[in-house]
Amino acid sequence: MADGTDRLFAGIKETARGQPLYLRLRRAIEEAVERGWLGPGDALPSERDIALQADISRVTVRKAVRDLVESGVLVQRHGSGTFVALRVERVQQSLSRLTSFTEDMARRGKTVSSQWLDRGVFTPSPDEMMVLGLSAKELVVRMARLRIADGTPLAIERACLSASMLPDPERIGASLYAALGETGYRPVRAMQRISAANLSGQDAELLKVPVGAAGLRIERISYLASGRVVEFTRSIYRGDAYDFVAELRLSGPADDSGANA
Repeated sequence: MADGTDRLFAGIKETARGQPLYLRLRRAIEEAVERGWLGPGDALPSERDIALQADISRVTVRKAVRDLVESGVLVQRHGSGTFVALRVERVQQSLSRLTSFTEDMARRGKTVSSQWLDRGVFTPSPDEMMVLGLSAKELVVRMARLRIADGTPLAIERACLSASMLPDPERIGASLYAALGETGYRPVRAMQRISAANLSGQDAELLKVPVGAAGLRIERISYLASGRVVEFTRSIYRGDAYDFVAELRLSGPADDSGANA
């Protein structure tokens, strides 16, 4: 670690002139991380030490470090300091297959676990009644959990479904779809909407990323073959860990034949 710090300070002095000081400092820290002089989890020297060694102001140091925290290179822990962020292996998930998180991770040989945040049976809200097609007399199962693969938190899932399909939420183990398969209500298709999001305080803390970090908000409504809605799920995924991939095909003349009918 001492050797890495020495190389960092040397790199700061060698960084190309002609750029604003905070950009030179930022690039020097990035290079130290890229070259492995500072590894994942290593502590960055204090703001005061960097300012003294590099002969720059603490305001300049603070600006460079803030930029690197926002870009995910560094993380700050209140009362502990600034550290090199742990590297997260990116996961590619196909948008053409309806699978559960557990199934996705199992195919990649990852160990999956969950931290339950909430689950129970409740009176449906107006939104839940509309999406799930329920009456005011019916009940819903709500569940929220943190999804973890190989010890890294990747997503927060918040789902609701009719209690008639899964009366006891305690039956849900690693996979909701596996539990629905046992009751005969496993979905066969789904509509999914993906949008960009900046992670809020609570979600960022659960996913172990800085507040405001990039994330993906995903809403999914899944259906039985009959067309009946099974579940409505709203999830938040880490933006630095997921790539969603879709195969696109160029439409031919036959596909457009009825476009103007």
